[in-house]
Amino acid sequence: MAVPTRRASSVSPGEVHSRSGVMREVLPTTFPARTGYEAAGVVDEVGDGVPDVRVGDEVFGATAPDGHSANADHVVLTAWARKRPPGRGRRHPARWGGIETSFRVLDLLAVTAGQTVLVQGAAGGTGSIAVQLAVVRGATVIGTAGEHNHDFLRSLGATPTTYGPGLRDRVRALAPSGVDAVFDCAGGALPDLVAVTGDPARVVTVADITAGAHGVHLSHVSPGTTALGPPDRPAMYGLAIAVDLAGQGRLRIPVAGAFPLAEVAAAHTLSASRHARGKIALLH
Repeated sequence: MAVPTRRASSVSPGEVHSRSGVMREVLPTTFPARTGYEAAGVVDEVGDGVPDVRVGDEVFGATAPDGHSANADHVVLTAWARKRPPGRGRRHPARWGGIETSFRVLDLLAVTAGQTVLVQGAAGGTGSIAVQLAVVRGATVIGTAGEHNHDFLRSLGATPTTYGPGLRDRVRALAPSGVDAVFDCAGGALPDLVAVTGDPARVVTVADITAGAHGVHLSHVSPGTTALGPPDRPAMYGLAIAVDLAGQGRLRIPVAGAFPLAEVAAAHTLSASRHARGKIALLH
């Protein structure tokens, strides 16, 4: 384990859904509940048998999947990567959840160079990272978002389109040869997304609990076998790769808002609005 402190953590859409009760049928939460999956900071203490990090290192990373305790002044991380160079972006943590989730789902979809990928909800904290990582793999990316975010998606390397009715026709016009894979970060549109590929096996969602009814895989890393189905293996290896890509200027982590830890309610309100462009940070 590594214990960073004195920096930041973040708010994830999954926690907002759990708090609001949206997930209660498939992932019950007992309140009061600790929050926070990811954090960035300076290591104060190193656990036994940890050779790759020292006290004083700047790191970002994640708690254990059942930890949910990163929104605190001291955090125990079970997965991490050192920030290079130290000091860059020290006030905002790289969004571990979006990085790990994006690597995990792109691996499940076996996205490779030459393919065409649709990212549903491409302007959000996870979607914006998924777009960039798919581009790094050599894929052509189409991203859905509101029109006010289309220039933003272009800046990430995606061809933008709007979500909602008529999505299948709009995507067909942009990709007449077809779409190889769909990464759903938003939920609520699985019938259209399955129609885009013609095969539910080519769609993976991280946001729609009705996935099973459509033959779609719902990817998650919640511990144990829940009503969501068995967890997927976390793609922790992506943390270090993300650091390298960021250093090369090939990956940026947009920040939708940064709030003092005492204003966590305002951060949850922004996340629940579904209009956040990028991640939401809590400053400690």
